[in-house]
Amino acid sequence: MSSDIRRSGSCLCGGVQFSVIGEPLRVGLCHCKDCRKTSGSAYSAFAVWPLAAFETAGIVSTYGGRSFCPTCGGRVTSVGEDEVEVMIGSLDVAPTELQPDYELWITRREHWLQPLPEAPQFEHDRFDEESGVDGPTGRPDAGELLSGGIRQLLKSA
Repeated sequence: MSSDIRRSGSCLCGGVQFSVIGEPLRVGLCHCKDCRKTSGSAYSAFAVWPLAAFETAGIVSTYGGRSFCPTCGGRVTSVGEDEVEVMIGSLDVAPTELQPDYELWITRREHWLQPLPEAPQFEHDRFDEESGVDGPTGRPDAGELLSGGIRQLLKSA
């Protein structure tokens, strides 16, 4: 597979479009409360690329660091300082060859779902050994607002 492969995606109505180039840094499943609530499913499937590999068009709204289309509500990405998390279901081609290689928040996994074979299982967020930060690398805090590709920090009153 070529390292310059381009994958495109969008929200349900097509108002927000994006593309990523190359292979993702990692692919995972998350069973946390936030992912369950924002996806409306028992878990979310996502892939993470370097921010430099990401392009987007359209206006997004953001809540809790998660970007979605203000028209259709379709969840598309979470953009951090160095990485972008793309919801696998928002990619245009399905099924995709991307395969999750780890699971997060397995303490919230439904009993009828089986662990991914041979994939690391994290009780909570994965630990980023390089930065020493407990949690997904580059994921913005809930107090951050992403709009039109420009990050603005909201200051608490």
